[in-house]
Amino acid sequence: MIQVNDTARNQVQKLLSEDGCPEGSFVRVGVKGGGCSGLMYQLDFDHEMKDDDQVFEDNGVKVVVDKKSFLYLVGTELRYSGGLNGKGFEFHNPNANRTCGCGESFSL
Repeated sequence: MIQVNDTARNQVQKLLSEDGCPEGSFVRVGVKGGGCSGLMYQLDFDHEMKDDDQVFEDNGVKVVVDKKSFLYLVGTELRYSGGLNGKGFEFHNPNANRTCGCGESFSL
């Protein structure tokens, strides 16, 4: 399961509304190869399900993850930071052994 904290929920709802996303849109989270630590997080808005998708809902946010990415993301919490050091979504992944300084890539 992917958890969504309150600040991330608020930001997701705001962005879905501002971007004019169609009814039934959700957050798609994934992992792909790349970055300085080997794997990179992906986060997008989507409204079309795929055959291998895993669907979760936490804190009022529908999160969809493909099966392969889910293996890397089990137990991850999605957070949002709007602080002075930068704004953006952050992944707090208990499975990551190492992360890069920017927090956008990790390794197991």
